[in-house]
Amino acid sequence: MKNCPICNRPVERAGNPHRPFCSERCKLLDFGAWVNEEYTVPSDEPASFEEAATPHPAAGDGDEHPARS
Repeated sequence: MKNCPICNRPVERAGNPHRPFCSERCKLLDFGAWVNEEYTVPSDEPASFEEAATPHPAAGDGDEHPARS
C-alpha cells in the first residue's frame, strides 16, 4: 500500500477511482497546483518567446553591430 502524494495517508489502489490519491479532494488539490504552475518540469528551452528571440551574446562572432552599407 502506498501513501497519497498530497496528504500522505495510506491509499488502497485497487478499485480507487482517485488513485494515486486517497480522495477526490487530494486529486483536485494536485490538479490546482499544476494549473497554478506550482509544479515545474525541467527544460532546456527558453522560458519565453522574447528570451528565445534574443540572441545569446556568446552565440555571435563578437561583432555586436555589423557594418551597414
